[in-house]
Amino acid sequence: MSRRLPFQRRLTRTCRVRASILANPVVFETPTRPSLDYLVLVKVVPIRQYHELTVSWPITPTIHQYEEAPSRYLRHLIGHEGKGSLFHALKILGFATGLYAGEAGTMEYSFFNVSIDLTDAGHEHMEDIIGLLFRHIKILQHSGVPQWIFDEISAISETSFHYQAKTHPISYATGISSKMRIYPTKHWLVGSSLPSKFNPAIVKKVLDEISPSNVRIFWESNKFEGKTDKIEPWYNTPYSLEKITKETIQEWEQSAPDVNLFLPIPNVFIPTDLSLKDVKDKENFPVMLRKTSFSRLWYKPDTKFFRPKAYVKMEFNCPLAVSSPDAVVLSSMFVWLLEDCLNEYAYYAEDAGLYYGLSLSDNGFELYLGGFNHKLMILLEAVIEKIAKFEVKPDRFSVIKEMDTKAYQNNKFRQPYSQATSYCSLVLQDQTWPWTEELDALSHMEAEDLEKFVPMMLSRAFVECYVAGNVDKEEAESMVKHVEDVLFKDPKPICRQLFPSQLLTGRVAELGTRTKYFYHQQGSNPKDENSALVHYIQVHQDEFSMNVKLQLFCLIAKQATFHQLRTVEQLGYITSLSRRNHSGVNGVQFIIQSSAKGPRHIDSRVESLLKDLESKFYNMSDEEFKSNVTALTDMKLEKHKNLSEESRFYWGEIRNGTLKFNRIEAEVAALREIKREELIDYFDEYIKIDAPKKKSLSIFVYGSQHLKEMVSDKAKVASPFIEIEDIVRFRNSLPLYRSLRG
Repeated sequence: MSRRLPFQRRLTRTCRVRASILANPVVFETPTRPSLDYLVLVKVVPIRQYHELTVSWPITPTIHQYEEAPSRYLRHLIGHEGKGSLFHALKILGFATGLYAGEAGTMEYSFFNVSIDLTDAGHEHMEDIIGLLFRHIKILQHSGVPQWIFDEISAISETSFHYQAKTHPISYATGISSKMRIYPTKHWLVGSSLPSKFNPAIVKKVLDEISPSNVRIFWESNKFEGKTDKIEPWYNTPYSLEKITKETIQEWEQSAPDVNLFLPIPNVFIPTDLSLKDVKDKENFPVMLRKTSFSRLWYKPDTKFFRPKAYVKMEFNCPLAVSSPDAVVLSSMFVWLLEDCLNEYAYYAEDAGLYYGLSLSDNGFELYLGGFNHKLMILLEAVIEKIAKFEVKPDRFSVIKEMDTKAYQNNKFRQPYSQATSYCSLVLQDQTWPWTEELDALSHMEAEDLEKFVPMMLSRAFVECYVAGNVDKEEAESMVKHVEDVLFKDPKPICRQLFPSQLLTGRVAELGTRTKYFYHQQGSNPKDENSALVHYIQVHQDEFSMNVKLQLFCLIAKQATFHQLRTVEQLGYITSLSRRNHSGVNGVQFIIQSSAKGPRHIDSRVESLLKDLESKFYNMSDEEFKSNVTALTDMKLEKHKNLSEESRFYWGEIRNGTLKFNRIEAEVAALREIKREELIDYFDEYIKIDAPKKKSLSIFVYGSQHLKEMVSDKAKVASPFIEIEDIVRFRNSLPLYRSLRG
């Protein structure tokens, strides 16, 4: 299980509010008539901590010119992130952390939007940012419409379309059906995927439409709290609205900082070799191709999908990376600063269909590369070089720290059920820390701390590698050898091999048998009325026969759970039953979020449901049992649709240490042998209310509606039940399951 870094794209009520305003033009009343007016500045107060600026223009819908693709052309230039781009300039100035450009609308109306994620400094320089945006647009207008840029877009689109990965049939069918009312018959399958007609006049027409005279600016920030005078009626979002003038925008443009804006350079990452490798050894499962004291390489050539694509995962096992809240925060900063300094270069690769990503893992950090294999080695070399020559730039450290701090602070606005699942993971997963401790650690971090930490973190490492797809054995080995040469085999190596005792194993706390544990916690957002329950039953460590019994239980019980708790009792819209896997330790969890009832009441209803399930399982006919076995078998035998799906499955086995690459076939074989009586025995032994081997944990998160119940609910916890007061201390008091990553 990879650790989620706190950075993530927001989906908040303000996004929806802005969409409703965009779709419904702002009307200003005058003594004579209502008039449509676009020169407006709308200030919005979001729930979460962030600043965002969205600049919007009404344009003629370009869906009618889908072969000329004028909006895509402008999205490519305005949304570019390479050197000379608007985003690059804003990033260097310390004003922005993200920029997104593109068209949104229908066949009848459309808007071209530019959304910019702002830093605190960017919020204070909103006028400069708007001025630079219009200056950039003016440069595009004066530069004309170069054909080579359209040709690049066309080439990238054609390669992407012809070598696209297969998706689930239902998604593909609905996607095609939606195109049938828009495009002529000959383009039902293609839609607007293949721009093929270069027409500079059409591009120029749209470019002329995004002008200062018809702009709307939406500015979202918590700093507007208490400074607005209107309430949006659907989500009760505070906002204010004021007129601006064309002359004002022109003044902003003239006074904006003097930065060098220019068109992107030709993209060297566009693949030109799309040939498929002649794979001699048709491996059905990954094989260990190479192992040294520094790394291990698993290899799986593409024998199913026949696309010129590859999938590469490298986990850098660094024990110091996750050893404390301070270490996790510093490792997070390291990962994000790496991505930050690679952004201008790697953006070209991403634009050409070659992706990479860095993230924290349970044991250190992971590097992912995927997409067209032709130029993949070039990108890998660039990433490894940046790791080897990592440099902390104080100005960028400050920006990343600000972003990270806001992301941590926004944890308190998560849905109550999400808070509850996080507490559950914190109880079970060793070497994890409360986000509040990580936030406290972050508040004291300085650039010098990171400079000292990174060499120590990298000083001992082991690299677990998986290479799959259109790559031969020699290429796969050369990737790993390159990593070793740069990081481990220099005269003054950055990394040295791990001591055997340092290998992290990702262990899980084992709950006591026939003891139910409770954890009560107030929801972190005092304005949220919803409460939540996670009712978790820990069952067994990875084993094929036990796995399929748990899967079969979940399949049979899922519909009954949804029907009883959501449809009949209407406890909450968010109601689910699912299987949960912590580093190979399997269990089942019920999740319910409710504004109608408190967590203790919901927990009692889950217990009642488990009682009802007894009769359901005891009275199940052989035909019903066989029907469920068949359904689960069919689900398990559904083939992977593309290389990414297949690779994520195999990488999960490698990362968890289970290495059961034949899991699907083995579990299907076990499923076909299972008897109804065996499933009932399993239910009786591990899951039902008084099961002799039952291990259960209930997490209660209280919203404002039920907060007054928390004290009395805690008082009702009596022996043999146990109340968890301190999660980390409690976890440290428990035994741990044996590691599967020996």
